[in-house]
Amino acid sequence: MATLTIRNLPESVRRSLKERAAAHNRSMEAEVRSILEEVVTPRADFVGEWLTATEPLRGTFIVPERTAARPVDLS
Repeated sequence: MATLTIRNLPESVRRSLKERAAAHNRSMEAEVRSILEEVVTPRADFVGEWLTATEPLRGTFIVPERTAARPVDLS
């Protein structure tokens, strides 16, 4: 296993991380591992998940009728 050192972490981030770890009943180290695994691990069906998640945002789209193109005079 690799070891990762994070320097210059703002105190507010450390405090939030500690609170989040406590809420999940884990150590800060375990919480960071969980966050990194969740964010970095590729998901098999990202596009399908995204389409499902955004379905309520999509409405019915009405495509306007098109007219014939106008002739262009290039003289």
